[in-house]
Amino acid sequence: MIRPHLTPLAETLPATVPFVGPEAQERARGKAFKARIGANESGFGPSPKVQAAIAAAAGEMWMYGDPESAELRKRLAEKHEVSAQNIVIGEGIDGLLGLIVRLWADKNTPVVTSLGAYPTFNYHVAGFGARLVTVPYEDDRESLSALLDAVKRENAPLVYLANPDNPMGTWWPAVDIQRFIDELPETTMLVLDEAYGETAPEGTLPPLDVTRPNVVRMRTFSKAYGLAGLRCGYAIGETTTINAFEKVRNHFGMTRMAQVAALAALDDDDYLQSVISQVAACRDRLTKIAADNGLASIPSATNFVAIDCGSDGPFALKVMQALISRDVFVRKPMAPGLDRCIRVSVGPAAEIDIFERELPFALEEARG
Repeated sequence: MIRPHLTPLAETLPATVPFVGPEAQERARGKAFKARIGANESGFGPSPKVQAAIAAAAGEMWMYGDPESAELRKRLAEKHEVSAQNIVIGEGIDGLLGLIVRLWADKNTPVVTSLGAYPTFNYHVAGFGARLVTVPYEDDRESLSALLDAVKRENAPLVYLANPDNPMGTWWPAVDIQRFIDELPETTMLVLDEAYGETAPEGTLPPLDVTRPNVVRMRTFSKAYGLAGLRCGYAIGETTTINAFEKVRNHFGMTRMAQVAALAALDDDDYLQSVISQVAACRDRLTKIAADNGLASIPSATNFVAIDCGSDGPFALKVMQALISRDVFVRKPMAPGLDRCIRVSVGPAAEIDIFERELPFALEEARG
């Protein structure tokens, strides 16, 4: 059959997604999961005030959302004590990552990240034809020194760092992140992904400095605020840097409902703090469940816990698959060294009960 030709770059790309969603897995399995604790969503849900705002705004969905997200940018600027011109809104951090690669990485240019770090960033790097340069983790943390060395060696225009980290949940103190920023070449853009910033210990996030043109800080409503399904994230940076997004972003990409929900979420700090407390308590519980089964956990600053299965990658894969066969959706890192772990998201007590009940059987099955 004759058909239009894809571009040479598109011809080389696989037709895959960075993550196979739980819905796709459920369709393949022919049944639903009983415990959905693998996607780092907030099973505690959004604030009741957010739910009420969404219901009240439902009749307005015939209108496009404000293409400038002006009210939301204004409120976020007040929250972070910066100007609205220092903030851009996008379709989650994932959407903004694609714009960043498009803006600062040309075809075949080197882009630095950690081997095993957030794969959606890698997906965008491949999609725009840039060249991914990876460095290994060090003691289950992204190696700041190795990232910096790679940036300088490759003369890379772009580097990605998540703090706190996904998939391990580890973190660097703000003083170390600030030192990394200070030592970075001025011609290298740092994407500092702080999706889990709300659940991190005090002293993890450096003070915002919107005078530096080579740092973009990423935040989201998908984690602690419980709005993953509405896809709303934002970037904070120097004014000219942020203005560059206007060249390439989808100006009607942010729905009216997402803007309504995000504004309502910002209005309910009490609920946010209650979720942060529940996240911390559930992390402690997951750590205890692991210990009760003879396993160690990686200390976490996120809404998930990486559990060391005590062997190698193939064994951890068997544990994950055994849990999935028991209707417990979890994920695992795949990079060498990290792949000895499974990654379990925090969630409602009933779902953690299921995980606690099924983990011993999954381990027994994996051990054969």
